Amino acid sequence: MRTPPDPFAHKYAEARVKFLAAAHGTQLESHPEPLRGLELETLAMDVARIGADDADALLIVSSGCHGVEGYCGSGAQVAMLHDDALRDKARLAGVALLFVHALNPWGFSFGRRVTHEGVDLNRNFIDFRRPPPGNPGYDQLAAALLPEDWPPTLNDERQIMAWGGSHGMPALQAAISGGQYRHPDGLFYGGLSPTWSQQTLRMVLRQHASRCRLLGWIDLHSGLGESGVGERIFAARDEDGAKHRAKAWWGNRITFTDDGSSTSSDLHGNLWHAAYDECPQAAYAGITLEFGTQPAEAVLRALRHDHWLARRRQPNDEHAEFARAAMRQAFFTDTPDWKQAVIAQSRAAAAQAIDGMAAWR
Repeated sequence: MRTPPDPFAHKYAEARVKFLAAAHGTQLESHPEPLRGLELETLAMDVARIGADDADALLIVSSGCHGVEGYCGSGAQVAMLHDDALRDKARLAGVALLFVHALNPWGFSFGRRVTHEGVDLNRNFIDFRRPPPGNPGYDQLAAALLPEDWPPTLNDERQIMAWGGSHGMPALQAAISGGQYRHPDGLFYGGLSPTWSQQTLRMVLRQHASRCRLLGWIDLHSGLGESGVGERIFAARDEDGAKHRAKAWWGNRITFTDDGSSTSSDLHGNLWHAAYDECPQAAYAGITLEFGTQPAEAVLRALRHDHWLARRRQPNDEHAEFARAAMRQAFFTDTPDWKQAVIAQSRAAAAQAIDGMAAWR
């Protein structure tokens, strides 16, 4: 393995430089974002492919769906790109690797979870020809979650907890995080049209995954669950074939949102829906590899402050630096142990997928 001293970065621009350097010698392409970053740097969704264009098995490893979570996922990708043993394993197994870096580069640069359109990308993959899903629970909680003034009052917090007491804490989590389409400046907003990131990702899938027979996907995330633990959340349709493939490729530690075994709620508009739309020829299975950071209450408070600040539209607001730092800490734990745990578990998930997909054929 030729892993650099620290594959993780402190800024998006640094993360991109490390990714592009690690991807040297691969089939590399960049899709520029239309806007500039926080420091006026170029933004892009970068893609590195290792393996034949006509490989019948393809494993995608993506990062930065939720912008600021790219600090975690980018480091894992850079480490894997430097991992000669992993690359040899994929080559010998006949499994091509596709690393998609910074699905949401604007959010990565600005330290936000949303895209430049203000949308949660992992709630954006719905059929916009139809009315969007409703979320009456969020409608009832919206004012308390993002009050007019910051910090929230004790009454705001009591309203949220009272709702949870009446409906149950799993219902509260689902109402807040499951996705909503009526409050553009609110949390977990899915948007009213496809974002730039959605359209670009679909183009990447059409280019690289429209010929494979087997398609695996590991989407790297952070901010939910026990610190340093990578939960393998099933990320495909609720059908026996996909579940069977996922367990064969990643083992029985996979969790599911539909049976309560996952720390995540069931979500609307996940990005994995694009795999079915753009790659209908492939037998698909995927996981969200979610690394815990801070307690859920701290992560949610950082998100609320970030959205409250964005709604004020005052770029030099006195809260801005504090809020940005809190977001980074909520989704990235800058300690050697945590970072090594991310690298090891991401590598293990990729290696298992390669072995599983090779055996499946």
